[in-house]
Amino acid sequence: MAGKWRDSARRARLAVLDAEAVIPILLFLVHITWWTFIVAVVFSAIFAILNRFGYTITVFGRLVRSVLAGPHKLSRSWRAIF
Repeated sequence: MAGKWRDSARRARLAVLDAEAVIPILLFLVHITWWTFIVAVVFSAIFAILNRFGYTITVFGRLVRSVLAGPHKLSRSWRAIF
């Protein structure tokens, strides 16, 4: 019984793709056109590249947010300044 909880923190995967990378493929299967096929292939490739470097979508989003925010953080809310 104790061994079942061991895998509860792993990411959901479908073959080699994360569960988030399957969403554009599902969009393509629901609405089969050339542009949805291209969107599904491009996003799946982006997700596969991120996965190859060890990033998830959440971690990569936080990385982009911290780069855009810059090294200086305000100690008060921006609303309190004005």
